[in-house]
Amino acid sequence: MALKVGDVVPSFTAQTTDGSVFDSNEYLGKKALVVYFYPKDNTSVCTAQACSFRDQYEDFRTFGAEVIGVSSDSIRSHQNFANQYRLPFILLSDSKKQLRKLFGVPNDYLGLIPGRVTYVIDTAGIIQLVFDSTSGPIHIKKALDCIKKINGKS
Repeated sequence: MALKVGDVVPSFTAQTTDGSVFDSNEYLGKKALVVYFYPKDNTSVCTAQACSFRDQYEDFRTFGAEVIGVSSDSIRSHQNFANQYRLPFILLSDSKKQLRKLFGVPNDYLGLIPGRVTYVIDTAGIIQLVFDSTSGPIHIKKALDCIKKINGKS
């Protein structure tokens, strides 16, 4: 069952690009999160989306949010992707697709490609936005608008 607006995000862990364990409990209840699921490192739309998040990363941080990208790519792939495009935010490796299942992220294109969905989670751990679109760059605007609204800046 997919998580939706108003749901509390359950705790989760996953490996980061440096091999350490990301624990959502270190953020949930303390910081707003923008968790975006994308199909694959180094594909055109995914790269454009990651670079757009990179280019506006400081805007997200200004409003107290952390950006987290999630795909099923390996840690090594994420390391190369983050280094090549100078991505300042956290990338999580979901090689067993446990986070996709936890959030209920659907597949796109007749179920052939992992879905592209962005979740904005407020400081209380409650989902404020679920945005599902195959167009990567639109996710950044939607997420930033939601973060601003959470902070009373819209």
